[in-house]
Order: sequence, then C-alpha cells, then structure tokens
Amino acid sequence: MIKDKLIEDMKVAMKNGEKFELSTIRLMNAAIKQKEIDSRKELLEEDVLIILNKMVKQRRESIQQFTEANRLDLVEVEEKELKIIQSYLPAALKEDEITKIVFDAISSSGASNISEMGKIMALIKPKLQGRADMKLVSNLVKANLAKSD
Repeated sequence: MIKDKLIEDMKVAMKNGEKFELSTIRLMNAAIKQKEIDSRKELLEEDVLIILNKMVKQRRESIQQFTEANRLDLVEVEEKELKIIQSYLPAALKEDEITKIVFDAISSSGASNISEMGKIMALIKPKLQGRADMKLVSNLVKANLAKSD
C-alpha cells in the first residue's frame, strides 16, 4: 500500500539524510492525513492515488508557469518533487492501451454524442486513475465522440 511505503521511505530518507526526498514525502503524507481528517475516515488506495495525481498536476502546472516566468531555479525544484511523487504512482499506461480502454468504454456505454461524456468518463476513471493523465483521456474521449456525430 502506498501509505505504508511512504512511511518506510520516510524512515530511510531520515536515516540517510536525504532532506529533499524527506520533505517531499512529508508533503505527500501531510496531504493524505489532511484528507483523512477532513473526511473522518481512513483513505483507500484509490483515494491516495487521487491525491498524488492532484499533486502531480499541481507540479506540472507550476513547472509551466515557472518556465514562462524564466524561473529555472524553481522549475528544477518542482521537477525533482514531481519525479519523487510519480515514483509512488503505478506505471503509466501506453497510449495504445489508453485508446483501447476509451474505445471499449464508448462502445459498451452506447454513447454517441458529447452530452454522454460523463457516462463514459465514469467507466474509464476507475481503470485509468493514477495510470494516465485524465485531461488527455478526456480530450481523447471528446475527439472520438466528435467523430461519431
């Protein structure tokens, strides 16, 4: 489980004096704990994946903004954090695997236009959460539904 791995890796980082990795792991743990406190329940693995994916998305957006502002020092920090966070996520699916899941969801749902996108995303999300950029998946669904119009 990701939460257990984070705790173990935090101990290792403390022993080895890896300050940057330790602070990033603590950020992830804090985000998970905060969500547990807010929801008053222990999070499931898929809930932890959602939190880590949100953190990845935030880092990517920050990298883009810092790059546009020519703040390469901050880009480097965000990229290092991004790499550490991504190491706790499941392996990303290849584009052809994602495309197959999208096609299967469209055909099994019987959706034929963009107004039924929510139905398709509800089928896809559990399969792809943490393994694909959901924004790209959404764009792929839109493109395929636009073809069928």
